[in-house]
Amino acid sequence: MYRRRVELCLAECGGGARVLEVGFGSGITFLNLNNLYSEIYGLDLEASTQEVSEVFNKRNIKTHLKKGNILAMPYEDNLFDTVLLISILEHLRPEEQLVAFKEIKRVLKPGGHAVYGVPIERPLMVFMFRLLGCDIREHHFSTEKDVFNAANGTMSMIKLVKMKGIPSFCGDVYEVGSFSKS
Repeated sequence: MYRRRVELCLAECGGGARVLEVGFGSGITFLNLNNLYSEIYGLDLEASTQEVSEVFNKRNIKTHLKKGNILAMPYEDNLFDTVLLISILEHLRPEEQLVAFKEIKRVLKPGGHAVYGVPIERPLMVFMFRLLGCDIREHHFSTEKDVFNAANGTMSMIKLVKMKGIPSFCGDVYEVGSFSKS
């Protein structure tokens, strides 16, 4: 299911000169992004930028990685063709969503795309996490609705894709949004 979420997000990336992945982690998407973009940038709060860079340098994939926060990104205006965020935005508080999307819009080139993926909060999911002894609200502060409203209030929607759970009677479990800076 995790791979399918990543694939859905990557399918919305249109290519170009520069991509920024916010929350790049281990850089799992970089091999795919390298086929679509000339330059790969990454911003993450915790990932080891040096270790991840070394892994991809050995594969002749040059990356520009920084530690930093989406709420105050260390990039100039109008720099990226795409900003990609996979399972990141649900960790922001609802009141931070608009700030995040204003930052995303700021660093995107005119006509650039923001692509995000977030879990769809389902009562069954919340219940199952509680059975496992975890309160999902301690980790996911925002719902897909909070994220969508901030994106839609800041940029123009291109597409919204929903992923069904396994088994499918569980309903939609993940949402991928694609928005444009007009």
